[in-house]
Amino acid sequence: MRNRQRGSQLGLLLLASQVFQLGLNNIPPITLAVLALNVYLYLFPAAPLFQACVSVQQAYWFKDWRRLLLSPLHHADDWHLYFNMVSFLWKGRRLEQRLGGPWFLYLLSVFSLLTGLVYLVLEALLTELTQDQSYSMACAVGFSGVLFALKVLNNHYYPGSVTYVMGLPVSSRYASWVELVLIHITSPGTSFVGHLSGILVGLLYTTGPLKKIMKKCAGFVTSNGYNSQPGAYYRSSGYSGYTGTGRGLSGNYQYAPGYTADASYTGGLTEEEQLEEAITNSLNDRGQTRQRGAPPPYGFHLSEDARTEQIRQMRLRRFDR
Repeated sequence: MRNRQRGSQLGLLLLASQVFQLGLNNIPPITLAVLALNVYLYLFPAAPLFQACVSVQQAYWFKDWRRLLLSPLHHADDWHLYFNMVSFLWKGRRLEQRLGGPWFLYLLSVFSLLTGLVYLVLEALLTELTQDQSYSMACAVGFSGVLFALKVLNNHYYPGSVTYVMGLPVSSRYASWVELVLIHITSPGTSFVGHLSGILVGLLYTTGPLKKIMKKCAGFVTSNGYNSQPGAYYRSSGYSGYTGTGRGLSGNYQYAPGYTADASYTGGLTEEEQLEEAITNSLNDRGQTRQRGAPPPYGFHLSEDARTEQIRQMRLRRFDR
């Protein structure tokens, strides 16, 4: 295990600022633990990136199946980690409150594994259809595939809303698909197949048999963890992904300035307005020296009403058991 020492690590500092401005007490335990695990494995990776990324060549041909476990938890650089973890912080907090901690942990474990498996199947199919071996050697790393699956769940549990994707009004039902295409167009270095795999896994859960299979395989997890209403509502869009292509154990990783949300959550800002503000703030902060001593306005805060409602929901669940 080798310590990672490179760059200014500004993305890591901004992620820490995001977490502490929200407050550790306001982050559910599973979300916080998974976030901490990703940060730890970024600082002290279990394997170099070219040995952690997943591809048909490495996982299937060379039987290195441990990559299915390593690839979602490793990131190419601090900005890759920052974008993915900020998105996960908001999605994880909302879904963990709705589903309950045990089921959410189970869900993340299954999604992480299945996203990698679906990715391998899709890349193998592309290799057969096109007779292009580069698809089998495309190596992906990062948590963004799981984030796309969580996005599908968010849209499933809270349907009927309209979201703006790069200024375009889109029904939440189709938002993931629109984001998939636009991210690939604007950031060609991202893993299109990896993101698509996440959407398909999310659909397997919401409309397919995956949810029933998971319940049968985990009798210790009951539906008592499901809440009819979350304590507070946060959502974000934007993912960054990384792919590498090469032969043998070589890798070519490119930073893709994907989408994230790191602006203050105040007033009635929509997800897209938050996203636009976040991109502006990140671009202004990255590579520039702060002109004033105050920290940047990253993070979001729970209102007093939201905290009161959260406490009320916890008490109701206590008596409903």
